[in-house]
Amino acid sequence: MNIELLKVLATNARYSVDDLATMLGISTDEVQSQIKTFEKKGIICGYKAVIDWDKIDGTYVSAIVELNVVPKAGLGFEEVAEKIASYREVESVYLMSGVYDLNVVVKGKTLQDIARFVARELATIDSVTSTTTHFVMRRYKEMDVKLYNSDKDDRGQFLL
Repeated sequence: MNIELLKVLATNARYSVDDLATMLGISTDEVQSQIKTFEKKGIICGYKAVIDWDKIDGTYVSAIVELNVVPKAGLGFEEVAEKIASYREVESVYLMSGVYDLNVVVKGKTLQDIARFVARELATIDSVTSTTTHFVMRRYKEMDVKLYNSDKDDRGQFLL
């Protein structure tokens, strides 16, 4: 397994097969074969652009929702995690250790859209016992890509 190929692709999946072969010192056929194998085995799960939506239209809001869940006998957290992952508003779902069980990243057009989604959909799932929602104010880095620029922090200053 060529871990170096995976590392390079994780950094920039837009490199051409020729560029990858040159960077890694292997043939283009070998690069294509390894990528195909990684995709077939589910090691490479997809390719996605990281977009800074704040620079587009500013109508993109996201939140991190912490969920406490009662796991189902024989299924653990899998059933509820699959249900949550099926919603189009949900970007990601993680099983966590610590104070809460699931970490869910949710997107919407407004704060109210997310609040409604949490109240009407997530909080009403039978296994969910509590939710805590944290709205994302600014993204600095996502999927190993820096999104911030040198603009001054615009939250204001608190004076005593």
